[in-house]
Amino acid sequence: MLFVVTAVKLLAEIALLSLMGRFVLGILAGAKRDQNLFYQLLGFVTQPVEKLVRAISPKTILDRHIPLATGVMLLSLWFISTLLKAQECLRIGVDKCV
Repeated sequence: MLFVVTAVKLLAEIALLSLMGRFVLGILAGAKRDQNLFYQLLGFVTQPVEKLVRAISPKTILDRHIPLATGVMLLSLWFISTLLKAQECLRIGVDKCV
């Protein structure tokens, strides 16, 4: 159980940091952000999560708001997995937790 919770937490962290990096790079790069190689790479990392959020969200949510909804979902997932990991570590013993 600890392995699964830790893996979910790690994937949420990677996707969340990629999304935040893409946001910051988009601000810095300006209008030419779509031509930036690192912006495209970060988009490649976040694209599966954004597609999942688009699929489960209502059609009334605009496409330009999907990255924000993705960030909220990832942050919630990270928070829940952190709480579950802490609970599991307390159950099995903190010394056995990595």
